[in-house]
Amino acid sequence: MNWKIEFYKTQSGKSPIKNWLIGLDIKTKAKIFKNIEMLKEFNINLKAPYVKPLEDKLYELRTKDSKGIYRIIYFAYTNKTFYLLNGFVKKSQKTPKNEIELAKSRMKEILQNG
Repeated sequence: MNWKIEFYKTQSGKSPIKNWLIGLDIKTKAKIFKNIEMLKEFNINLKAPYVKPLEDKLYELRTKDSKGIYRIIYFAYTNKTFYLLNGFVKKSQKTPKNEIELAKSRMKEILQNG
């Protein structure tokens, strides 16, 4: 059974990750959405090179194409749901600390509001 995918939303109902995805070119979006579909289908069993564990129950969904390296930070939530927290273009070897901190903050918000 496939898991569900939810996009993080601010209290005003906006989704920064959806807005980030909209801004990408069509081929990159297609690759990212293919990986999101694989995450839904294979759920917690999806491993490298598509998924990398980060810290504090956060994971990185990894996509690469000729234009760059793209990452979406997410976590597994109740009722077989993944929450996609933030997306970014990776420009360094390590995942930027500010991206992890942003994801932690958004995860905490989701967990508190249940």
